[in-house]
Amino acid sequence: MPTGFVKWFNDNKGYGFIEQDGGADVFVHFTAIEGEGYKSLTEGQEVEFEMADG
Repeated sequence: MPTGFVKWFNDNKGYGFIEQDGGADVFVHFTAIEGEGYKSLTEGQEVEFEMADG
């Protein structure tokens, strides 16, 4: 599973970008965040992710 760090995430707009290890930046939307409650990411947070065609 690819890993990276959150480049930025805008809570008001519900999206941001992940800086992928060794690859291009990846768009992320709040609906793709797993977990309970409020869906948000923090700048610099390390994440694992799956990519899908959008």
